[in-house]
Amino acid sequence: MDTHASAPSPADAAPSAPLVDFTAAAAAKVRELIREEGNPALNLRVYIQGGGCSGFQYGFEFDEQRNEDDMAIVTDEVTLLVDPLSLQYLVGAQVDYTESLHGAQFVIRNPNAKTTCGCGSSFSA
Repeated sequence: MDTHASAPSPADAAPSAPLVDFTAAAAAKVRELIREEGNPALNLRVYIQGGGCSGFQYGFEFDEQRNEDDMAIVTDEVTLLVDPLSLQYLVGAQVDYTESLHGAQFVIRNPNAKTTCGCGSSFSA
């Protein structure tokens, strides 16, 4: 009689949600911007840096380089990169793209943000 419990195989395990939700709308806009740049090797990198009115602010940039410790989230064949330091502030966040009468922009909905400022691009954690 075998008394050892076995771990479920990967096929048995339910798929886990990504640590950061990269929406289809955001991926579609990134794909469009990459096409305009003419460089299919580009990925979108989101990062957190010190600054802004509330202590931290979000940054976005295109990056060809994926670092060994980056987390990569792929939506509709478009890759979002997040470095480990930024990831600790972005777990559970959603990266989206919205269009409204006020304009179009990438938006981060971050449950870790304790306060945000009126500009919408900085927060405290």
